[in-house]
Amino acid sequence: MPSIPEGPEGAPTIGFVSLGCPKALTDSELILTQLSAEGYRTAKSFAGADLVIVNTCGFIDDAVKESLDTIGEALAENGRVIVTGCLGAKAGEGGGNLVRQVHPKVLAVTGPHATQEVMDAVHVHVPKPHDPFVDLVPPQGIKLTPRHYAYLKISEGCNHRCTFCIIPSMRGDLVSRPVGDVLAEARALFDAGVKELLVVSQDTSAYGVDVKYRTGFFDGRPVKTRMVELCEQLALLAEPHGAWVRLHYVYPYPHVDELMPLMAAGRVLPYLDVPFQHSHPDVLKRMKRPASGERNLERIAAWRRACPELVLRSTFIAGFPGETEAEFDHLLQFVREAGIDRAGCFAYSPVKGAAANELADALPDALREERRARFMQVAEAVSAERLERRVGATMQVLVDHAPQLGRKGGSARSYADAPEIDGTVRLLPPAKASTQIRVGEFVRARVVAAQGHDLIAEAL
Repeated sequence: MPSIPEGPEGAPTIGFVSLGCPKALTDSELILTQLSAEGYRTAKSFAGADLVIVNTCGFIDDAVKESLDTIGEALAENGRVIVTGCLGAKAGEGGGNLVRQVHPKVLAVTGPHATQEVMDAVHVHVPKPHDPFVDLVPPQGIKLTPRHYAYLKISEGCNHRCTFCIIPSMRGDLVSRPVGDVLAEARALFDAGVKELLVVSQDTSAYGVDVKYRTGFFDGRPVKTRMVELCEQLALLAEPHGAWVRLHYVYPYPHVDELMPLMAAGRVLPYLDVPFQHSHPDVLKRMKRPASGERNLERIAAWRRACPELVLRSTFIAGFPGETEAEFDHLLQFVREAGIDRAGCFAYSPVKGAAANELADALPDALREERRARFMQVAEAVSAERLERRVGATMQVLVDHAPQLGRKGGSARSYADAPEIDGTVRLLPPAKASTQIRVGEFVRARVVAAQGHDLIAEAL
């Protein structure tokens, strides 16, 4: 359960659980910031709270189950529960609200990015405390990540209608945040000590499409509401702090090519999280995926010519309805030829309300799982081969864990490793007893071995 700064003694307490993706995490941070600003305190447990808020995920069946189970646990231990997030926007049997059907005793249900609606519900059930000294919220707001990295959400929603996905029905169409607001938040985060900024959205490449890339302003300067121009400005803000800027959920549109000079120069990390999902044109057509998938190998080759250090992470779906053995083999060959550094794979799972449920030729569960396992075997071999290339290299790493100032080693990440989803750089105990390693700081490290998804290195 995340912690928010302590409010005045005797102020009402709120329990909070945040589930789901980084985009949901940023929603949680907004709600926690507002709770703290109004003087609410955090509870150590469900049972000790005046109220519990559960920010849910509703994308795949396992996430739905986890969210519903957590709501049930909060109701059992506390009885006063407000539900927000993607699951809150999901319909159940007969078109009613799924959460209310399963848990009719919840006090209120909202969808995602609904800070004000959540606060309105809190005020109804736990009146806002009055205290003139509740302006002690840090300028960057309440963050649920470690102090040295933070997520920056640049837009909400998505204009695509991929047949396996229901996110647009829960989060709506693309709505880009004003570029001045995004940059102001980034500056506050860097000023607060953030060393790695992770840019997230449903479709980072589409930033500004909804407002026709209109010109906004930051510090009195005109800035186009567009991904490339945003990244240029983020790089300028990060530079005085020596901080990293990492991009997630980047669809492979042609204008991504324009980012390569920034990445080659190290101003933005040479790392792209690109949700390819598949490689075969016919499968991509059934998925209704954006961009021309048949050109992705050509595009990746061009990116790597422009930026040889580029690292690619992606997610894929195995066993999509109608997927033939030949189409699946095409996917395996794509992963090999593209040299995908980090890959995750889901066995296709029907999601209630998704258009893919109506597609013919659904594959048996066992075959979907078998293909997922085969995919991961290939993907892990590709990843291991690419990691081996780094043995002997010296690189900058960001320290995430260093007990006793790193005397017994620690855990860090290179530019190739996003937190929580990629591998780590395991730091050996320093050769010199005087060497100190601190969490949230950059160190130089020499890679001495590769092991599984991780690298082993010695701090210099």
